[in-house]
This record gives sequence, C-alpha cells and structure tokens, in this order.
Amino acid sequence: MNEFVQFSLKDKVAIIKIDDGKRNALSPQVLSGIYKGFDRAQSSGAAVIITGRENVFSAGFDLKIMKHGGINALKMLYAGYSLTARIMAYPYPVITACNGHSMAMGAFMMLSTDYIIGTKGDFKIAANEVALGMRMPRVAVATLKNRINPAPFQRAVALSEFFDVESALNAGFFDKIVGPSELILHAKELADSYKDLDARAHAISKKRMRAALIRKIRLSIPLDLIDAALLGLKGFRKAQPKNPKN
Repeated sequence: MNEFVQFSLKDKVAIIKIDDGKRNALSPQVLSGIYKGFDRAQSSGAAVIITGRENVFSAGFDLKIMKHGGINALKMLYAGYSLTARIMAYPYPVITACNGHSMAMGAFMMLSTDYIIGTKGDFKIAANEVALGMRMPRVAVATLKNRINPAPFQRAVALSEFFDVESALNAGFFDKIVGPSELILHAKELADSYKDLDARAHAISKKRMRAALIRKIRLSIPLDLIDAALLGLKGFRKAQPKNPKN
C-alpha cells in the first residue's frame, strides 16, 4: 500500500501489516494505507488480518500532527474515527493480531474488528485520552462500550487505566492471547476456518448486529471534530477540568 503499510493476499485471506519502524502511529499516510488495504481486500472477497510490528500494534494517532493542530490534524482525526465504522461494516471476517502495545486510536481500531488475538508479554493496552488532558471522543466511548465489560469500561474511559495482557483479556479487549510465535499462524488458521461461513449470512448478520452502533459513530464524528477544533489540539495538558460538559 505504501512504505508504512504492507499488504498481502493469498487464498482469500488478506494481511494488512502496519510497520513504521517505531510506534506505528496512525499518521495520515498509515491511515490511507489501511483504507486502501481494506478496499483491495473487499474487492477480492477476502477476510482480513490486521497486525503491527514486533511488540507494537499501534500507539494511536500521530502526536506530532496532533500537537500542530489545524486542518491536517482534523483530517487525520476524521480518517481515524471513520475507520472504526469502515472496519465494523466490512462484509467479511476481520481479525486483529495484536503484537504488543495498543493505545488510544490503535485500541479503537482493534476493537472494531470481529476477533482479537493478543500476544503474551509485558505489554499495555489503554485508552489514555484523559491522561493526556483530552476529553474521550464519543466515537471512542461507543467503540469501547461495545466490547469492554462494564467495570473495566468505566476505568478505561474515565481513569485511563493501563491494562496488562491478562487484565485486557478479562476486560474484553482480547478474545484470546497466544505466544508471539503463534500470533500470525493462529490468525491465519482462524481466517481459514471462517471460509466455511456463508459469506452472505455473515455480512447481513454483522450489519444487523452493528447497524445502530455504526450509525451512532457516524453521527458522532462531526461532534468530535467540532470538540477538537474548539478545544484545540495543542499541548495535551494534564489539567483539572472546569465545568465539564458532555
């Protein structure tokens, strides 16, 4: 797709691999590559495995662009928030093979897929917007609430709790955890097994299950962008909220 996002397709299973050589920040270039990967996979009627690099799935949005603010930051936010709905609506199975740390938008992207495999190791999973001085976006709240169990959902959103791999599994971030050497192999085995599903029944059932959530996300995106524009995207200060509102 581009220098940061690799795409491969074999036997109706596509692998979208994010690797920027660092923290796998979701920059505009990376997001563009992911979108192109899903478009190409869908045109081939393929299941998708989305994965990262060693020890890192994704650290979330590119903070350099966020700190500069302006139209480029808003475009990046729009692409990222919209990606959650794009993945949720994808008509074939989508599996996350999470290689390690997954933060903020990286976690929301992961939680938009159908099945999530985590990796055993000293890794952290978090929706850490509040810790960075940001209001949790509505899109993120909806995505988290759809997957995370009630008590850890509260802690993830309001307290920016960092979950280790085992607690992330118990919270609902992962469906299963495996050793690093098993990650891609297990994801491929799952994708192969899903070929036995009736594709049309899968797509229609998923659409019915997620229609209200996808609608809510799409309606929330403009509101989250307005928040970002009004509150500014610079600094990420750890400040005490004043008269917090929805």
